[in-house]
Amino acid sequence: MKTPARWVYTATHSIPPDTTAVAGRRANPLKTILRKTAKWLLILLLLSLLPVLLFRWVPVPGSMLMLERWVETRSDDRQVDFQKRWLPYRAIPDNIKMAVIAAEDQRFAEHHGFDIRAIQAAIEHNQRGGSLRGASTLSQQVAKNLFLWSDRSWLRKGLESWFTLAIETLWPKQRILEVYLNIVEWDEGVFGISAAAQHHFGIAAGVLSDQQAAQLAAVLPNPRRWSAASPPPHALQRSRWIRQQSRQLGGAHYLRQMEAGGDWPQWLTLSHWQQQLNK
Repeated sequence: MKTPARWVYTATHSIPPDTTAVAGRRANPLKTILRKTAKWLLILLLLSLLPVLLFRWVPVPGSMLMLERWVETRSDDRQVDFQKRWLPYRAIPDNIKMAVIAAEDQRFAEHHGFDIRAIQAAIEHNQRGGSLRGASTLSQQVAKNLFLWSDRSWLRKGLESWFTLAIETLWPKQRILEVYLNIVEWDEGVFGISAAAQHHFGIAAGVLSDQQAAQLAAVLPNPRRWSAASPPPHALQRSRWIRQQSRQLGGAHYLRQMEAGGDWPQWLTLSHWQQQLNK
């Protein structure tokens, strides 16, 4: 006799899905945006190092300041003959090297791109109501003139700081000075010491006298208005101060000490770390 079939009912309970795992797999939109933004910023910063590395060895063909001046002349419908010729570091006389260091950045051989003491002094001077004073080092001026535009926005200052750090990290001090002296503006359309010596004095840069070098450095705050050949009285007085400061800094001996690290950036030289340990 067959046993009657039994119906077995199994009660099942609905189990809620693991929402934690699902949420973990689902990307947070804000985090995604921030991550992608950081990634692209990093890529852009790394790409910005390529021209810094290139110009570590290659003569600089032009600068953003030159391009800006060229655009200005075209927009004003002016004809300006741009003068520029690259002069290697060894061909640049010591007197003009020392003159610009004495005039613009007396702690050039010591700092890492930013002269903190000069910045503090400038802030105190400006707070006292004196004439507006800047504290840009030669390294900062190279970063600005070579790679950036000339307005005073916070964005430009931030990029200037980045390029200054990159230049100080990858270039030796003599390369920074060499590039500075080859791209700095010395009159409308006149860039670099070679063109400046010819334009203002009708001579080659290699035969500049100490006084002529000092006068060229003295007009750097306003090179398109002041003539190095016939500077205004205050600039002429400043040129005498520059000569005095050049001697007090040590003249050629200052440069030889700066060059002691050879073609290595300052922070990689033994002399730099000896100085740091002795402080």
